[in-house]
Amino acid sequence: MIDSDELDDKFGIEGEVGFMEMDGELVFINVSNKYADADICLYGAHVTSFRPVRTMEMLWMSSESNYEEGKAIRGGIPVCFPWFGPHKTDSSLPQHGFARLMYWDVLATKSLPNGETQVDLILKSSEETRKYWPYDFEAVMHLTIGTTLTVTLDVKNTSAESFEYGCALHSYFFISDIAHIGIEGLKGLSYLNQLTGETGKQDEDVLQISEPLTRHYQNTETPVAIADEGFRRRITIEKAGSKVTTVWNPAEEACAGMGDMPDDGFANFVCVEATASFDYMITVAPGESFQTSQVFGVEE
Repeated sequence: MIDSDELDDKFGIEGEVGFMEMDGELVFINVSNKYADADICLYGAHVTSFRPVRTMEMLWMSSESNYEEGKAIRGGIPVCFPWFGPHKTDSSLPQHGFARLMYWDVLATKSLPNGETQVDLILKSSEETRKYWPYDFEAVMHLTIGTTLTVTLDVKNTSAESFEYGCALHSYFFISDIAHIGIEGLKGLSYLNQLTGETGKQDEDVLQISEPLTRHYQNTETPVAIADEGFRRRITIEKAGSKVTTVWNPAEEACAGMGDMPDDGFANFVCVEATASFDYMITVAPGESFQTSQVFGVEE
């Protein structure tokens, strides 16, 4: 059992970092500094809120989300590791890997000289993780809360042999209406359409979404932005250590079939994800590390 008081005594920073039980018995880290507020759940190392001081919430959370062990949290930034989507050979294994279904330990909290706040969470290989994946590893989530939110998954291979893994920072962005946004920065990129299995190339300057969409844009590290007319803001998204950008919105019919999402939830989020999968998996030699990161900002 995780003791939020003990964590507060060891890692709390007065007026800036605190620990508390929220949404049932799950323990969250609450961060508040001069730039932004953020909430991070230790279950899954899952960021559930990022609120810059002069604007509204940037992340979308489902009002029907589960907050209990054994079930993934819907919304925010789920951490997919060590695979993305269904397991390649065993469909009984959890969708998107096991990292989002386990408690991570607090490694460090720090008040940075510029007023930003850093939180580091760690998940190490164990008997439990080896039930799903045979390798030894240390995965650290580095989170920096400031004028932007920086989310970095740092994976170290502590095995005696190389391993390959996939991952994603499965970010749900809060938008005014899916019908009134455009995603910039994808023109000219080739993509896999997961819904049809076909490949394509985007010719439009701006991606607008009016139907179910799951696209995996290939071989790209290009920054993108979500232009939101209703909220009069642009969410900027930069990434590194990822060659695939996934864009997802289930639209009305599929959304209505999801038990942890309200029927109209599709209208107020879009996922834009830094992904490593398909032909762009990550290979790490023994003793080596690899980082996948995203940086989120807002322009009004």
